[in-house]
Amino acid sequence: MTVDRTRRLASELIGTAMLLAAVVGSGIMADRLAGGNQAIALLANTIATGAALVALILTFGPISGAHFNPVVTLADASQRGVSWRDAGGYVVVQVTGAVLGVWAAHLMFAEPVLMLSTTTRSGPPQIFSEFVATFGLLSVIWGCSRRRPTMVPFAVGAYITAAYWFTASTSFANPAVTLARALTDTFAGIRPANVPAFIVGQSAGAAAATLLFKWLVPVLPSTADQVVVSRVPEPVS
Repeated sequence: MTVDRTRRLASELIGTAMLLAAVVGSGIMADRLAGGNQAIALLANTIATGAALVALILTFGPISGAHFNPVVTLADASQRGVSWRDAGGYVVVQVTGAVLGVWAAHLMFAEPVLMLSTTTRSGPPQIFSEFVATFGLLSVIWGCSRRRPTMVPFAVGAYITAAYWFTASTSFANPAVTLARALTDTFAGIRPANVPAFIVGQSAGAAAATLLFKWLVPVLPSTADQVVVSRVPEPVS
C-alpha cells in the first residue's frame, strides 16, 4: 500500500522531532540525576536513545521508511529507494523536526528554548569517529534491509546504543541531529563551529558504506515495502 507524500513528510518530521526530544531530554535528565558522574549520565542517555530509536522506527517505518537522517535519505536516493524530489523534502523536514525536538526538550525541562551549545567536540579523532559511526550505521541498514528487513529497527537501535560507547564522538551519525544539538547548551550539545566537520565525516562514512554494500550485497528486495528505513514506497501518480 502506497502512502501519499504529505503523510510521509509528516512522518519524518514527527519522528525526527521525537528522536531529538529523546536524545536531548534524556541527556538533561541524566545530567541532573547522575550527580556529576559522567559515565552514569552517558549510560542513561544511551539507553533512552537506543530504545527510542527502536520504537520510532517500528512506528513510522511503514509510513515513510523512518529515515530521520539526511545521509540515510540521500544514500537511499542514490540507490533509487526514494526519488530525489522526495529526498529533498525529507531532508528539510528532518532538520526542521530535529530543531523542534530540541526545543520541546527544553520546554519539558524548563530550560531556555533558544540557546547555542558551548561544548567543544573537535579534532581528527572526533571527525574520524563520526566517519566510523555513520559507516557502521549505514552498513547495518544496508545489510539488514537486503537480507533481514524486519530486524532493521532493532539492529539500528542496538548499533547506536553501542556506538555511543565505542566512538570518541558518542556517535551523532546524523547531520540533522548534529545541527539541532548545536542549539542546546546541555549534556547533548555540540558547539556550532564544530558542526561542519562532523557533517563531513558523517557524509563520507555514509558514502563509503553505500558503495561497499552495493558490491557486497547488490540485490535489493523485489518490492520497496519489504524494507523498513532504507526503502520507501513510491506514491501513486
